[in-house]
Amino acid sequence: MEVGLLTVPFAGDTIETVTSFAAAAGFDALEVYAAPECAHFDAATPEKLLEATAAAGLHVSSLAAYVNISDADEATRTRNHKVVRDLVRVARQAGTDVVCCIAGLPPAGMTREQTLQEITAPFYRELCKEAADLGVKLALENWFATCIMNLAQWDLCFELVTDENFGLNFDPSHLLWQDIDYLMAVERYAKRIFHTHAKDTEIVAHKRAFLGNQTYGWWRYVIPGYGEIDWGVYVGRLRDNGYDSVLSIEHEDGAVGREAGFVQGLRHLKQWC
Repeated sequence: MEVGLLTVPFAGDTIETVTSFAAAAGFDALEVYAAPECAHFDAATPEKLLEATAAAGLHVSSLAAYVNISDADEATRTRNHKVVRDLVRVARQAGTDVVCCIAGLPPAGMTREQTLQEITAPFYRELCKEAADLGVKLALENWFATCIMNLAQWDLCFELVTDENFGLNFDPSHLLWQDIDYLMAVERYAKRIFHTHAKDTEIVAHKRAFLGNQTYGWWRYVIPGYGEIDWGVYVGRLRDNGYDSVLSIEHEDGAVGREAGFVQGLRHLKQWC
């Protein structure tokens, strides 16, 4: 198992800045934020990313564009579809066979299930065929705000899109605060896990006791090792079920700085990697 990082906090920096930090800190890989506004990736010249990461002794675990493919605005939706398609077409040139994306957010007036059936599935069924021809896999992050909030919706999504190259960027942090068993989910969806985020969740018990669990404010995302996830058990469960690739730290912890947070997370995860 290796440890990587999602480059979103470096979106305004050059790829040389990112690789210099990651290599010096001891990371193995980069999950490269590849949305159009990102300064360190250009889909028109993917080979530059491959060259820069290789020169630093790193590799690209995935290209990532967490754009809303079910946006209510048709022009925005079309533009976002193109972003994901473009990454599929250049992924291998950039040094990876995984593109991380999302299932889309439900537009006003539609349920998550309706969105999966009417928007998400048709888009990914078509794209999976093209991706398979290129040797590329599509990995949906299970962000709770999207159409795959819970495991019943995961099941529906995979019933609607059955392609073998359609799977998950598995993030246990979202499941934990929803009281969904993330270890059971690893076992249940093992063949669908193409990538995984390393992000922890702190449960603030006294706030939950005051607010109840039907609102926000009683949990927050933290660097691995500062929350409730048992990373040793999680890594072991991944390995037992066939995943032995990259743990990609997603830094959303407002209590610690950019570089310091990544370094702290790396130090914790390296105990099992």
